[in-house]
Amino acid sequence: MILQESYRLANGFQIPKLGLGTWFIEDDKAAQAVRDAVAAGYRLIDTAQAYGNERGVGEGVRTCGLPREQLFVTSKVAAEAKSYEAAAQSIDETLAKMGLEYLDMMIIHSPQPWAEFRVENRYFAENKEVWRALEDAYEAGKLRAIGVSNFLQDDLENLLEGCRIKPMVNQILLHITNTDKALLEYCRVQGILVEAYSPIAHGEALKNPAITRMAEKYGVTPAQLCIRYVLQLGTVALPKTANPAHMRDNSAVDFQISPEDMQTLEAMEKIESYGEFDVFPVFSGKPLR
Repeated sequence: MILQESYRLANGFQIPKLGLGTWFIEDDKAAQAVRDAVAAGYRLIDTAQAYGNERGVGEGVRTCGLPREQLFVTSKVAAEAKSYEAAAQSIDETLAKMGLEYLDMMIIHSPQPWAEFRVENRYFAENKEVWRALEDAYEAGKLRAIGVSNFLQDDLENLLEGCRIKPMVNQILLHITNTDKALLEYCRVQGILVEAYSPIAHGEALKNPAITRMAEKYGVTPAQLCIRYVLQLGTVALPKTANPAHMRDNSAVDFQISPEDMQTLEAMEKIESYGEFDVFPVFSGKPLR
């Protein structure tokens, strides 16, 4: 079963191949979502400072009935924390808020503050300072792995040229019709595991007739096809849901997409709009693209 499979990070730690994303799960519902996910077999739980639900996720981790060491818990330094001091303080605040002694992984949520996402100012110097805070927290035992999110190749190169510890993951938007093969290959060469957030394209993939037809060919749902697609790319899949039935369905992906169909899915016309999710609160109201 996919929920029992894992990848090995560069430092030797194991990370489950399939996890629960908690974006847009309200804080007062997050604990139950975590408990439901753990009951369904999930062991990787992904949250962020920007999601506003770290307290609830931490409660769920502490009350799910499993020993802490059997779960892999990730959070993210807010995109707006662009100094060593701000990042270091935010890590301690996350641990306190979640009620945990350590996190399995902490990552930089974005190379730029959300209001400036993908603009001219790349924050190269600032990201080196944030990364140094993560390195120090890692060496202090507060974090068992560290990484980044939404980083492009030059963002990664900026860190790699002077870091003590290489980023272990890069969590990116990755789904059928949105596959940056060059970035995936660069991360592979550098030993950086890619995590795929929103592998169902914020739900828009479920409305895509071509994806639906391909799913019918395999006797699975469009969501299951989408999750299997990113897994076969060698990435961690992080579908988000608070629905226990969807959690179970999302983990029923023990089938294989043929190489030919993988190529077809990759070449499908790009999903250009995410509907109501085109503008995210996390992104300070700025469109994703």
